[in-house]
Amino acid sequence: MKVVAFGTYDATAHPRIQVLVDGLRERGIDVLEIDEPLGLDTAQRVGMLRQPWRLPLLAAKLGRRWLSLARRSRRLGRDEWPSHVLVGYLGHFDVLLARVLFPSATIVLDHLIFAAGTARDRGVDGGVRTVLLSGLDRLAIAAADVVVTDTEEHAAQVPERRRKDTVVVPVGATRAWFDAGARATAGADGDPLGVVFFGLFTPLQGAPVIAETLRLLDRRGVRVRATLAGSGQDAVAVREILAAIPPGGTVDVTWRDWVESAELPGLVAAHDVCLGIFGATAKALAVVPNKVYQGAAAGCAVVTSDTEPQRRAFGDAAVFVPPGDAAALAEAIATVADRAVLVRTRAAGRAAAQRFTAGAVVAPLVDALDSASATSRR
Repeated sequence: MKVVAFGTYDATAHPRIQVLVDGLRERGIDVLEIDEPLGLDTAQRVGMLRQPWRLPLLAAKLGRRWLSLARRSRRLGRDEWPSHVLVGYLGHFDVLLARVLFPSATIVLDHLIFAAGTARDRGVDGGVRTVLLSGLDRLAIAAADVVVTDTEEHAAQVPERRRKDTVVVPVGATRAWFDAGARATAGADGDPLGVVFFGLFTPLQGAPVIAETLRLLDRRGVRVRATLAGSGQDAVAVREILAAIPPGGTVDVTWRDWVESAELPGLVAAHDVCLGIFGATAKALAVVPNKVYQGAAAGCAVVTSDTEPQRRAFGDAAVFVPPGDAAALAEAIATVADRAVLVRTRAAGRAAAQRFTAGAVVAPLVDALDSASATSRR
């Protein structure tokens, strides 16, 4: 079996594809990467939907990357030609090119997000744009032989006729997160509780809920050293809420608009608690976010929203609170601040994370690739 990981993905910004590539390699599969990062993240792509006059920029960037991808693909030797092509995250368009360039290969689409659902989650109104994006989702899925999703909830959104070709592969975490957790040292008794949140500050993330939680913890006199990393559409609302925390309070907040991907695992591992997501949107109820897997791998106690996919993934190894409930989140963090509870919760998360190493999560994908290969030989 020879696999080409293909597309305009950016593994530094969206490490899901790196988990898949690393996992396949750990299982002895030959993986070659043909990748030309587009340079536009999810937020920028969704922003273009609000400003359609910017779509020619996307088309121009995509066209240049596709020319490069086509040239590199044509240079593959006979012994390098893939039996399978894995199209990386945000590959709604790339999968169409892969279908043309590799007509004899099994095309695998990592359909981690549905374009229409993501646009709705980020405030794009319905109407023509949502209809077009739903069409794009269907077109991308139709071009693939195998469709990969991250949760059962997302798999249920695949058109029924294609669900037999769909495999669920948890997002997982790269080795860098586990290494950071192995190097981390516990804080001393009496230190403030270290709490970290990182993300895009979208409605799915529920960042304003986190800000309100920090304000409540300050009112209660709970000592917390909080780091917020990232930015996004809810950042202004978060800053307004945090402004109510008086100087000299018990909650100290550091905000970093940007953290390099190589630095992020160490930053997270330097904290006691990693916060997940707390939004109450339909999309928020259907995902297990990167940060939950990554925080557990980094040795943190994980506190996140009580949703079916997250509870299914972590069971008793995380602390769950109702989505959108700042008071419940404040109570959970205050409870975890007890040193005995913290030690127990961190250990549980670290143990659970071993189920989500790259090599572990790709097991169902490897089975699907083997099955697709057997079918193609008949």
